[in-house]
Amino acid sequence: MLTASDSVDFDALRKDFPIFDSGPQTLHYLDSAATSQKPRCVIDAIDLCYRNQYGPVHRGLYPLAESATEAYEKARQTIENFINAPSPDEIIFTRSATEAINLVASGWARQALEAGDEIWVSQMEHHSNYLPWQRVCRDRGASLKVIPLDSSGQLDLDKADGLFGNRTRLIAITHVSNVLGIVNPVEKITRLASVNSIPVLVDAAQSVGHMPVDVQSLSCDFLVASAHKMCGPGGIGFLYGKKERLTQTEPLLLGGGMVDQVLADTSIWAEIPARFEAGSPNLAGALGFAVAAAYIEEIGRQPIAKREQELAATAFEALSEIDGVTIYGPENSPYRSGILSFNIDGIHPHDIAQIAGEHGVAIRAGHHCCQPLMRHLNTPSTARASFSFYNNKDDIAALVMAVHETKKILGS
Repeated sequence: MLTASDSVDFDALRKDFPIFDSGPQTLHYLDSAATSQKPRCVIDAIDLCYRNQYGPVHRGLYPLAESATEAYEKARQTIENFINAPSPDEIIFTRSATEAINLVASGWARQALEAGDEIWVSQMEHHSNYLPWQRVCRDRGASLKVIPLDSSGQLDLDKADGLFGNRTRLIAITHVSNVLGIVNPVEKITRLASVNSIPVLVDAAQSVGHMPVDVQSLSCDFLVASAHKMCGPGGIGFLYGKKERLTQTEPLLLGGGMVDQVLADTSIWAEIPARFEAGSPNLAGALGFAVAAAYIEEIGRQPIAKREQELAATAFEALSEIDGVTIYGPENSPYRSGILSFNIDGIHPHDIAQIAGEHGVAIRAGHHCCQPLMRHLNTPSTARASFSFYNNKDDIAALVMAVHETKKILGS
């Protein structure tokens, strides 16, 4: 692997991903916002775990079990360093970013909310960062408030009356939109929120593997992400929480490993982070996650961000030149990541994706679990191309060709 620099050979890095050398047809994978492909080092780490390292974590005193526990906790430290958390105890392994958000909603917000309180989200949120707050507000008699968007799709904070008011108990905001690719001003939001001691949760599922993310610089109270969107395995993610917030949080799942003492009518939870990790931990997932984080860190997230922005900008320009194509979100690349949503006049996004797939181009089509955003855009769905550092200009050329082919077949 290469060291982090602006002169990273991304074409060489593409060879780290076995999937691009498999199958008779060239794969132009442009759906990394849904899930990313896996480098050989991550695949090997998971394989090695099951072959030689697998044992019960925190549940045995013999050498294999102790080695498994040590490896699991070392993986936690890798994620701690990856986001610059103050302590590994502030990293909670979960099944996904979705579970992490639900943990905060059920375990923290449910305790903090009273009737008349408010939780704020934005109009661009993924349903995973919308539905849990909707439910907990309904159950507690609180109100779910929505930050509106301007005509370009960016947050319109000036029209979010009461966002930083004394009834706000939490702001839950995505770092990067999974539809528009917009990078939100999280540091500005946390700075303004801190004036009234308002906690902020950041959904970093689309950012943590693509750009530098430092929870201490962001000054957020909670941050969530999933491994599978950053070259890691499926079925594991994490919650970062400030120690003071985690102390106020009740566990979401109850069972083995998260309890210190069980009495007839009450129980005493284990210390943080164990109290939030009931059941047998996902050892192979944690080790694969740590290797993925180390792999990305070695490349460098600043070069990765630059690469993906350049790919998205090139695709934006190429698609903009095609008659009948509408691209959503701002054109200015500094405010975008490597995510690009578009439509073709008179053609359903599902048809675009199907024809593209027949030509080896993998893109997403649908509402992308963002129906409030779709209503703002005045469309039920879009096609979406999302880039990772392993993509190249051949992938963009294939996408453009697929769009032309779709127009030719369906007569638009």
